[in-house]
Amino acid sequence: MATSKNVTVIPATLNLHTRSPHTSKVRRRVAAYARVSTDSEEQLTSYEAQVDYYTRFIKNNPDWQFVGVYTDEGISGTNTKHRDGFNRMVQDALDGKIDLIVTKSVSRFARNTVDSLTTIRKLKEVGCECLFQKENIMTFDSKGELLITIMSSLAQEESRSISENVTWGQRKRFSDGKVSMAYGQFLGYRKGADGLPEIIPEEAEIVRRIYREFMQGQSSNAIAKELTADGIPTPGKRRVWQRATVESILANEKYKGSALLQKTFTVDFLSKKTKVNEGEVTQYYVEDSHPAIIDPMEWQAVQVELAARKNSGKRHRQTSPFSGKLFCGDCGEIYGSKVWHSNSKYRRTIWQCNGKFNGNTKCETPHLYETQLQELFLKALSTYMVDREGIIADLQRTKKTLTDTDFIDADITAIEQEMTLLSDMIRSCINANAANTLSVSDYRIQYDDLCQRFESAEKKHNALLSRRQQMEREAVIISGLLFEIMGLDTLPIAFNERLWTATIDRVMVYADERLVFRFKDGTEITETL
Repeated sequence: MATSKNVTVIPATLNLHTRSPHTSKVRRRVAAYARVSTDSEEQLTSYEAQVDYYTRFIKNNPDWQFVGVYTDEGISGTNTKHRDGFNRMVQDALDGKIDLIVTKSVSRFARNTVDSLTTIRKLKEVGCECLFQKENIMTFDSKGELLITIMSSLAQEESRSISENVTWGQRKRFSDGKVSMAYGQFLGYRKGADGLPEIIPEEAEIVRRIYREFMQGQSSNAIAKELTADGIPTPGKRRVWQRATVESILANEKYKGSALLQKTFTVDFLSKKTKVNEGEVTQYYVEDSHPAIIDPMEWQAVQVELAARKNSGKRHRQTSPFSGKLFCGDCGEIYGSKVWHSNSKYRRTIWQCNGKFNGNTKCETPHLYETQLQELFLKALSTYMVDREGIIADLQRTKKTLTDTDFIDADITAIEQEMTLLSDMIRSCINANAANTLSVSDYRIQYDDLCQRFESAEKKHNALLSRRQQMEREAVIISGLLFEIMGLDTLPIAFNERLWTATIDRVMVYADERLVFRFKDGTEITETL
């Protein structure tokens, strides 16, 4: 027979969450959180109203002690990383300065379920409760966390839907050819009265200067230093120019009046992380979308020069038009500029082989003065121009040949059709294998054969694309040379940097003091020191 046991009930004396005595009546330290997600005037009015409301709401409760209203303006709620007001409030709560946080709704607190739950649990550990007025949820309530999970998920889904709608709208504008620019970070353009880009004359001249100096042989770094020294502000209104800023201006197709849209895209609507578009999403190229600052032919010539400098195996500082153009006939190294007697009245700049003293035997090629180079160039140009009309005719024929890519385009189209067909056949082969209508051995034979045919077609396709691109680059070079020659009615009596850059491909310097000038059409003319 079981005997009854004496059980004494010991009532709880401390609050489970705050650990304060049940009998004590302590005023809770209360703060509020307010946020609007855009900088529009309407939203800012809502923001001010929220601050005023919560200040009065907390102060009117005799059991509450007002701590403050923490705020964020124009900040998205999809994550808490950049919400300074929110993060400062959470830190104050973790430091024991806040007992209760009041906010309008779960979506105001966070639209990211993970962030929302993580923060609430951290606050709960230190005895700080949250009140979401719209949903009437108190986080210390036993059902609070379940309700918050549901509401946060709904808020997150709403953010995803809004993000997708915004993205769809942007891509629809792209497909319609509507161009927009980040005018605050863009040099040379502003938003016109019709909403389209219009040229700012003073800034456009800076852009033209950058292109001109680059084609005269200056490096991006040298141009950046000059712009900084001249006190010209960057596109972002900073004082110091960087090489990357100059190169971005040189490579931006908007300066020739066209626009490549969707260069980057948002990977994840929660993190707002963006990525350079490498083919993951559709791009749109709009020609003649707005007024050009740089002539399209000049812009294309700059792209060719950029690619040539990038692909060059030789590193050199392009601080003059001669940089990267002079080569040693003994070892093949680039000629570089050197300063002699830098601290005296005999200071002179000379050019000599960069590898002259690198090997066991030094190169016997001579050093050159810039005046010598200029004089010999004018002599070589004079010889080159003896049959000016014949040169112009040859260049025009060459240009016509290089710009006629119809036969390559036809081959590219045919290869692309073949690749599409092979892709469909590979897919059918895989489906047949999945449906067990092919034996394993037959499937492997067919699959391997189709893959080899596709790879072969892809190689041909890439080779054709490379060939077309090479022809386009050569056409730009020939066009630049033709433009200069046609405009040269009389030979210059003084050295012309632009003419040098447009006509000369390279100069080989030999130990017997011969200089072989190679023009951009392949013509070689020899002059002697």
